[in-house]
Amino acid sequence: MASPTKIVVNLKSRYAEPHRTYHNWHHIEALLRWMDSGEFSLHDQDAVRWAILFHDAIYDPMSKENEERSAQLAEVELASSIDAEKIALVVAMIRATAVHKIVPGLEPAAEADLAHFLDMDLSILGAEPTVFDLYEQNIRAEYAQFPDDLFWPGRMAVLKRFLDRDRLYFSDWGFKRFEAKARSNLHRSIEAIAQKLI
Repeated sequence: MASPTKIVVNLKSRYAEPHRTYHNWHHIEALLRWMDSGEFSLHDQDAVRWAILFHDAIYDPMSKENEERSAQLAEVELASSIDAEKIALVVAMIRATAVHKIVPGLEPAAEADLAHFLDMDLSILGAEPTVFDLYEQNIRAEYAQFPDDLFWPGRMAVLKRFLDRDRLYFSDWGFKRFEAKARSNLHRSIEAIAQKLI
C-alpha cells in the first residue's frame, strides 16, 4: 500500500518529464495555491486536492486519452488510501477536464467543488498578459513535434471554442476573477495566430 507521501513523490516524477513545459509541477502548485488561498470554500478539500494532483499525471501531447488515463491511474493509486466514494468523485473531476464542462449527475456540493476545480485549472487564461503569453509559448513547446501549419490552426480552434462559450468559468469566484481578462487574452492570442497564418 503506497502512502500519500509516496503517491505524491511518484506524481512529482511524472510531472518532471522533460517534454512538459506547462503541464508540470509548477501548474499543480499554482492550482494548490488557489485552493489554499481562502478566496472560496470547498465541500471536500481532500477530493479536490487529489483531483488537482492527478489530473495531468499522464500527459502525452500526441494522445487524446490523457485525462482518461490519468483518471484510471488515480483509481489504482488511491484505492488503498481513500474510500471508494471519494475516489469516484476524484475520477469524475479528472474526467471532466477532458471537455472542461460540469458533468451531469453530481450532488450539488460535488458540482460546486468541480466548478471551482475547473476554474482553477483554467485560471491561466485569465492571467496577466505577460503570464498568459508565456503560457502560450510553453504550450507551443509541448507540441514542438507538430509543424506550424498543423499546430497554429489547431490552437486557434481550441481558443475559439473557449471564446464561443457563454461563460468560461462556472463558479462565481472564477467568473468574477478571470472571465473578462481571459476573454481579452483569448482575443489577443487568436489575432496573433491569425497573423501567423497569413
